[in-house]
Amino acid sequence: MSSTTRYDVTTWPVGDAAADIGEVINSIIADVKQRQAASTMRDGGKPGAVIYIPPGDYRLRTQVLIDISFLRIEGSGHGFTSSSIRFNVPEDEWPDLHELWPGGSRVMVDIAAGTNDDQAAGAAFLVTRTGSPRISSVEFADFCIDGLHFVADGSDLHHENTYVNGKTGVYVASANDSFRFNGMGFVYLEHALTIYNADALSIHDNFIAESGNCIELRGWGQASKVTDNLIGAGPKGYSIYAENHGGLLITANNVFPRGTSSVHLTSVTRSSVTNNRLHSFYPGMLILEQNASENLIASNHLLRDREPWAPFLDVDNGRDDLFGLLLIEGSNNSVIGNHFSEVVDSVKLRPEGAPPIIIRLSEGANNYIASNNVVALDVRAASGESAFDAQVDALLAKAASRPLDVVTVLVEPSSTANTVLDSGTSAQTSLDVLANAFRPTPTVSADSDPHPLRT
Repeated sequence: MSSTTRYDVTTWPVGDAAADIGEVINSIIADVKQRQAASTMRDGGKPGAVIYIPPGDYRLRTQVLIDISFLRIEGSGHGFTSSSIRFNVPEDEWPDLHELWPGGSRVMVDIAAGTNDDQAAGAAFLVTRTGSPRISSVEFADFCIDGLHFVADGSDLHHENTYVNGKTGVYVASANDSFRFNGMGFVYLEHALTIYNADALSIHDNFIAESGNCIELRGWGQASKVTDNLIGAGPKGYSIYAENHGGLLITANNVFPRGTSSVHLTSVTRSSVTNNRLHSFYPGMLILEQNASENLIASNHLLRDREPWAPFLDVDNGRDDLFGLLLIEGSNNSVIGNHFSEVVDSVKLRPEGAPPIIIRLSEGANNYIASNNVVALDVRAASGESAFDAQVDALLAKAASRPLDVVTVLVEPSSTANTVLDSGTSAQTSLDVLANAFRPTPTVSADSDPHPLRT
């Protein structure tokens, strides 16, 4: 038996990691608990352990239960590759593909699926512990959690495109402190990462995509961060979701377009969404709801365009273009220096002929909207069978476009005492100037001299 605090799943004498890595990791955790039974010994007692997963494929048939602090589970590569692209390639072309499955240190989730009422049951890794203190310093690093397949959901979509299978990558059920997720890959899971009651959580530099929901911060939380991740959820799920959080930092993430929203904050206060690149095929990209207040939304690039990939052309999130790209239901939020690109085909707008709304203040008061730039273009976008080529072509297309009429800022009568500065011309904004402070973006006259100082 190991006499150290570092374990290798391929050399552990209990179980077979390739056949069921869950059984192996549970046995290792039991060994750690047996060896570190004393709560205090020489001013220490429970240093925890590292469990190493070498590169390779490991089937998980038994759920891993983590109930100890100071545990790090690490691999040697996040192993992400697009299963969605592969499953939408004709099967007779598969023999010519260089690889068919994600790689690296890959955990293949092969347990019974959970339900909406018991998501924890379908989790590959379940973290839970009662009592005091909170479970702390559990780390996941540099390996891939692969849900393998999606299943039919009653829609017309091919079953591998539904983003539904009842599987969760990591489910943290207990209040926790200083957890870390670094360099991970999550793919083909209905819920990649669900965490309740987090304090000082770090989700950094992960690849979390082609999952029904990517990051869900549930219950409550404080002083956590979601930074430098590549993220992409399905059309029925969240890319980044948080509820009842304070002091949350969401920064420098690149969020891919197919999630029902890019960032969705419910009753979140005194938090920051800054310097992200957010891309969506639907309205409702960034949502602050249920009195989300005193938040900073700054220096983000938000692009909304149309789905160009043939398998998903008729899929949307159920919201029309009057919903807004950014919706605010709350007070004392600051929306400063963001760039919005609305690049859509006007023929496909809903309701027909309605100008899309960019920033919509629905409820609350004393929000500060300043120095936001909106580029709105009417384009006839092409579609294609190749996900990569179609998306790149759509992102780089700049020709054959015309200006698109939009409402850059709409302030509903139920939202008052807001300040709106330099975020749209008088013709582009809709608000009660007696109930809100307003300064329009200056316009350039069509017949003005572009070089007034030239002689």
